[in-house]
Amino acid sequence: MKNPYLFGYLPFVTIVLFSLTFGVYTVGVSVELFKGIGLYAGMREFLTDIQLRIFLLIIYGLLFFMLFSALKLIAETIHETAMLFFSKDVEGESYSKARGGNVIYFFGALASAGGIHSIILLITIFLLTTFVYFIYVVYKLSRFMTIVSTIGLIVFEIISWSVLVSVLLYILLKLYTGVVASLPFIDK
Repeated sequence: MKNPYLFGYLPFVTIVLFSLTFGVYTVGVSVELFKGIGLYAGMREFLTDIQLRIFLLIIYGLLFFMLFSALKLIAETIHETAMLFFSKDVEGESYSKARGGNVIYFFGALASAGGIHSIILLITIFLLTTFVYFIYVVYKLSRFMTIVSTIGLIVFEIISWSVLVSVLLYILLKLYTGVVASLPFIDK
């Protein structure tokens, strides 16, 4: 007898692992920044080096945990909406077949431990894992959908993510240009 909930903990463990690897990298960058601006010596008056790194890791780990959890929630919402529009599976069998892809993210999170000293490597591992997971899920779901529905699902998800990322980048650029324009020492 196979338990369908055997790997139910994998999304949580995956988010924790990715949060820790990104957090450890950010701690290293922060400590170097604190040393560069002269803040590190002042912080060392209150905390030892290990305490400071652990406190920063807890803070950054929590921030990355919230970020990855939000991304997972958004991704699931976009995917479920796409399935609502394009899938003809009313019993949800396709959903249970695609859940095995959580193992892909788990191994990606384990691999991210090897790239802990490079943000480019960490982001590359995360994006590559996401791409492999997407291909796996589309492959598993294509058995329950027509070719037109499969293409619709792919296009819907790509457009949804593109719009979301574009709006976010637009807002960040507008905020950045607003802050830079308001600085008093910048000539207009």
